[in-house]
Amino acid sequence: MLQLSGVHKGFGARVLLKHATWQVRSGDRIGLCGPNGAGKTTLLRMMAGLEDPDAGTITRPTGLSVGYLPQDGLTHRGRTLFDEVSTAFQELISLHQEMRDLEAALSDPSVLETTQLEMLNRYSKIQETFRDREGYHIENRVTVVLRGLGFTQEQFSHQTETFSGGWQMRIALAKLLLEHPELLLLDEPTNHLDLDARNWLEEFLNSYSHAVVLVSHDRFFLDTVATAIVEIGLQSLTSYVGGYSHYLVERDARLKRLREQKRRQDEEVARMQAFINRFRYQATKAAQVQSRIKMLSKIKPIDIPPERGKVHFTFPSCPRSGRTVVEVRDVRKSYGTLTVFEHANVLIERGDRVALIGPNGTGKSTLMRMLSGVETPDAGERVEGSNVVAQYFAQDEATRLDGSLNVYETLASGSPVNMVPAIRNILGGFLFTGDDIHKRVRVLSGGERTRLAVALMLLRPSNTLLLDEPTNHLDIDSTNVLLDALLDYGGTIIFVSHDRYFVDRLATKILEIGSGEAVLYPGTYEDFRWSKQRWAKPPAPDPPARTRAPRQPGHAVAHRRTQAEARRQQRRLKALNDRIANLEQRISEQEKTVQQLEAKMAQPLFYQNEAEAQQTVARHQSLMWEVGNLMNQWEALQEEAAEVEKARIKS
Repeated sequence: MLQLSGVHKGFGARVLLKHATWQVRSGDRIGLCGPNGAGKTTLLRMMAGLEDPDAGTITRPTGLSVGYLPQDGLTHRGRTLFDEVSTAFQELISLHQEMRDLEAALSDPSVLETTQLEMLNRYSKIQETFRDREGYHIENRVTVVLRGLGFTQEQFSHQTETFSGGWQMRIALAKLLLEHPELLLLDEPTNHLDLDARNWLEEFLNSYSHAVVLVSHDRFFLDTVATAIVEIGLQSLTSYVGGYSHYLVERDARLKRLREQKRRQDEEVARMQAFINRFRYQATKAAQVQSRIKMLSKIKPIDIPPERGKVHFTFPSCPRSGRTVVEVRDVRKSYGTLTVFEHANVLIERGDRVALIGPNGTGKSTLMRMLSGVETPDAGERVEGSNVVAQYFAQDEATRLDGSLNVYETLASGSPVNMVPAIRNILGGFLFTGDDIHKRVRVLSGGERTRLAVALMLLRPSNTLLLDEPTNHLDIDSTNVLLDALLDYGGTIIFVSHDRYFVDRLATKILEIGSGEAVLYPGTYEDFRWSKQRWAKPPAPDPPARTRAPRQPGHAVAHRRTQAEARRQQRRLKALNDRIANLEQRISEQEKTVQQLEAKMAQPLFYQNEAEAQQTVARHQSLMWEVGNLMNQWEALQEEAAEVEKARIKS
């Protein structure tokens, strides 16, 4: 499909690729990996035909359709969201317009019969093409992709210029996915997506019928989507079969082999050089010396990437907080006519690591500001526990750094004295090496500022961290440094992140935000998704009836118990069975209601009224949790009844 042969690319003295050879086949899903500045974006741009290599060739089949999504910089205006995304089917839209024109012409009685026949033949061909290419399903296809990427039905009619930069990139991504190019090139497609949209995109790309090459700093996304990883480094391209986790294992094994080969090569070169130096001026050894000089000139030095040291450090000490860290009770928050929260209740306890989950715009950052005390609710109250020493990392934290200080001074000025020796180690972990530490903050890029702000946060004593998207602009290595640090952190963590791997590893509880509520789920994000998917499934037809614990016939013989004790056990058993029967009746009624709601949710136009749909979904979720609670009670009573029955029989 696409082949690179002997490609050379550089910028001045800096060489990104040298004699690189690689090919992309139809159906490949390839993740590009490598350190910042290695040339991932440049490679994508060359593949898209937007840049030319300095030398070598990039061969594409004639007529190959290529779609490229850059990291940023795209804007749309002049159309509604739905109309803009529909331009992905411009050819089909043109055919549809021609069909309408022909229909109008055919209704004109003045058109000659021979001309009408020609028009009918043309109309028949166009209609067949339109139908074969699913032209009648354009509206449905556009709706599926827009909803999958997080747009609401109400936003379909909004003008595209009203959307912010992150949403502009979603619009561009939606158009690309609907165009269905034979080679899809995506540069950080998950940067502006929340977790739900990322999960949807994973499924879409896994079923994509053509080739995909993408860059992402989300290792879970790469693990799920990529069938191969291509590493850019040392001016070359190295391919690995499998996802990102497999790539890490194979890469480490390859580096281990390279280092061993490098060690042997260095030893051999040293022996040859020692021989040359010793016998250079002895005539009897001249032939051997010249032979070794020629051998040295033919040896190609083995290049290995510098080994990045692992960052380990101890957090500055801080007293423990009380058991309750922070609580918001019955809070309400609105911005104009938009109500973000209505009677929300959240309790965070010491040691919790809580991830806030929900679509963009549902109020995650608003809740973070209220939990941190930066913003007050319109109604309700915020209660902070005892001995809480909190740090709040806002989305715009990087912009608050003092631009007049250099990188090292920024960390030193906010660090306890006992943490000063760790500053250089932490800076190295966040990719500030060599002269980088002397750069002024005002000249740093957005990503560099974010890395510096995260590093600064780790040096300050606290027992509670509130982090609003700390992984934005961090590459995989820097994210791992932050993740390892937070896993070692002994305090409480409340955070928002769209990095699935980060959330999976760190969170012990999930706080779902949406529909004006905040619902806390125990367990990891994977547990949360499993629970949501399980309850979202429609009930199976004719489910097997619930069976009670087996009963054994009573006996009149009392061995060690009196007759009065036997009657007491009988009364207790009857009361338990009555409670079980009552619970079964309640469960049955609730399940019928759930089935009715699920039937309503399965209707094609269910989401047309978004407010009503959200209320129905919230009611469904509440009922499912209630049914689960009733089931737990039913199981506990069954076990208790079985124990009582067993004791009664023995008596």
